[in-house]
Amino acid sequence: MNAIATIEKNINPKIHPDLRPGSTVRVHVKVRESVLKEEQKAKTAKAKKDKDQERERIQIFEGLVIGVSGTGVKRSITVRKISFGEGVERIFPLSTPSVDKIEVLKRHHVRRAKLYFVRALKGKALRLRELRDKPVKAKGKATAEAAS
Repeated sequence: MNAIATIEKNINPKIHPDLRPGSTVRVHVKVRESVLKEEQKAKTAKAKKDKDQERERIQIFEGLVIGVSGTGVKRSITVRKISFGEGVERIFPLSTPSVDKIEVLKRHHVRRAKLYFVRALKGKALRLRELRDKPVKAKGKATAEAAS
C-alpha cells in the first residue's frame, strides 16, 4: 500500500445521494466573500488592501450531471447548466468541505457514462426521458388481508 492510499484510508468521505450521469442536481456550495468595512471604504486604496473582512454564504448551482469520475475520496462530478444562454460547467470534488450538500431533483434515462454530447444540443433537442419511481407493491399476507 502506498502513502497516498494510507492517507485516503483514514479520511472519511462525505455521504452523498446516489449520483449518476443524467441526474438533475442542486449543489449547495460555500462561497467566501470579502467585505470592506465602512472606514476602509473612505480611506485610500492602500488601506483597502490591508485587511478585508470575510463572510461565508451558500450558493446553489443547479444543473445536469454529465459525468462522474474517480472513486472514494477522489470522486467528483461535472455539472452543466445553461445560464443566460451560455453553457456553464463546474467540477465538484465530493469530499471537499466547500460542498455543503447535494440534492437530487430528477433522474433521467441515459445510455452513456459521460454525457458530453449535450454540449452541442440546445432547447428541445436536449430533452431526456425522466425516470419515475415505481410504486411499491404489497407482498404476501398484507395483499390477502386487503382483498378480504
